[in-house]
Amino acid sequence: MSWSLINKAKKILIQERGTIKKARGGKITVAIAYPNLYYIGMSNLGFHTIYYHLNSLPDVLCERVFLPDKDEYQVYTDTNTALFTLESQKPLYQFDIIAFSISFENDYINILKILDLAKIPLERGERNDSHPLIIAGGVASSLNPEPVSDFIDLFVIGEGEEVIPELFVSYKKGMENGYKKDEILENMADIVGIYVPGYYTVDYKSDGTIKDFEPKGRFPRKIKRRWVKGVDKFKTHSIILTPNTEFSNMFLIEISRGCKWGCKFCAAGFIYRPYRKRGLENLRETAANGLKDKDKIGLVGAAVSDYPMLPELCELILAMGGKVSLASLRADSLDDRVVKCLKASGHKTISLAPEVGSERLCRVIGKKITEEDILSGAEMIISNDILNLKLYFLIGLPAETLEDIEEIVHLVKKVKHRILEASKGKKRLGRVTLSINSFVPKPATPFQWHPFDDIKSLNNKLKVIRNALKKESNINVISDLPKWGYVQALLSRGDRRVGRIILAAYRFGGDWKKAFRETDINPDFYVYRQRYFEEIFPWDFIDHGMKKEYLFAEYQKALG
Repeated sequence: MSWSLINKAKKILIQERGTIKKARGGKITVAIAYPNLYYIGMSNLGFHTIYYHLNSLPDVLCERVFLPDKDEYQVYTDTNTALFTLESQKPLYQFDIIAFSISFENDYINILKILDLAKIPLERGERNDSHPLIIAGGVASSLNPEPVSDFIDLFVIGEGEEVIPELFVSYKKGMENGYKKDEILENMADIVGIYVPGYYTVDYKSDGTIKDFEPKGRFPRKIKRRWVKGVDKFKTHSIILTPNTEFSNMFLIEISRGCKWGCKFCAAGFIYRPYRKRGLENLRETAANGLKDKDKIGLVGAAVSDYPMLPELCELILAMGGKVSLASLRADSLDDRVVKCLKASGHKTISLAPEVGSERLCRVIGKKITEEDILSGAEMIISNDILNLKLYFLIGLPAETLEDIEEIVHLVKKVKHRILEASKGKKRLGRVTLSINSFVPKPATPFQWHPFDDIKSLNNKLKVIRNALKKESNINVISDLPKWGYVQALLSRGDRRVGRIILAAYRFGGDWKKAFRETDINPDFYVYRQRYFEEIFPWDFIDHGMKKEYLFAEYQKALG
């Protein structure tokens, strides 16, 4: 045991407000794990929410654990210390359950790091009844859990608020009856939204595609994702406040769930259907409580600017003496009252997400905004003396041409021109920042059939944009690395055989290229291959709420 690690954990706890502390005796003990650093995990509102709901159960004690940073990781290995939780500094292997909250596919490898540091066998087939039950939830594993199914005993598919109590009632009953782990899992077969991969067999065709996905015993062939009909029953807001997070200066509140637009590239617009909004009075009450601790309220949702009472909510927060923060907004939903509230709250930058530069490609992806919407939105923002814009774009989309890439450049130049015109007479000029990401096809969307664009092609497109804008003043271009988009595409749409690549990448210290070479699985099969309607996808056993025929029709419509 390392005293330096224990002391660091205690220092973090001292700086927190809202940490939940419960007596351990007689309770089901859960370590909720975020497979990334504390700074990132504590910025995740879903992680706060599940931590709160687990601890709301009288028979459950839930503590947190995160991926150690580089220096901490070295101390853990040098001192042979087993990874422990933040609250009690007890080793993870002493807990009944380890529950991973997985938001991003690129964190899959970190699941293995956490299990290994905790001295728990990585693969579920190597674990026995003496080891904790390993469960997982979150958007990444709800879309397609198969790439990590060899490491996880049980998945929660969909939204967790209502399924959590059912899961733990069943678990407690099994424990009281002296059931073994397999018997406990078997007794959860009737809980909607529960996926236990060990009770499903996958058969493959000679071409490598899936032939059949067969359940055992009472487990259903189709797993229905869970979703909460009345979101006002469950408050979703910051639980623990800490200076050691990206949102250290604000109190986060979810104002809506899902998105009504259904852009063809975006999973949130499909798996979180239907769009649900919270009542204004409930949000006002939550904001008032949040302002007792912080002076800024961060409003969270997949489509924040679509909340119908957003101007009223922002003005209410300002009237209570607070400030408002919002994430990316839709250009066609911008409201002058909201922009004025953001200005009054000290915002110096507002983010918009055009996604593409041409209106033709807008129609392809189902993004119902026009160039004039974007230009008018930029003018409204600048006229309110917020001089900086961040614009999000995707490259590598279906039906994309070089002309579409050039249209991104033309659009940005037009935005800059409108900013300069609106900035006349002001003491300083605004800045435009482009954030460019490679499009990754996601499960449960119309584009799930489409291949990932070639890495070389993506790099060339980035080069075209950078070269065209490098001499333009007050324009900054940032982008992801297409090679990481390739890995994400593999992890997003892979089947359970991809788990062997993940395991190899972990063994080789995160060297994905070496993992590709050393395993007998061709990653291009999952990343670059055009798929067809008849193919059984690794995630087809999940009912995400959308018929496959509808998604395919939308895909065909997009391609014209």
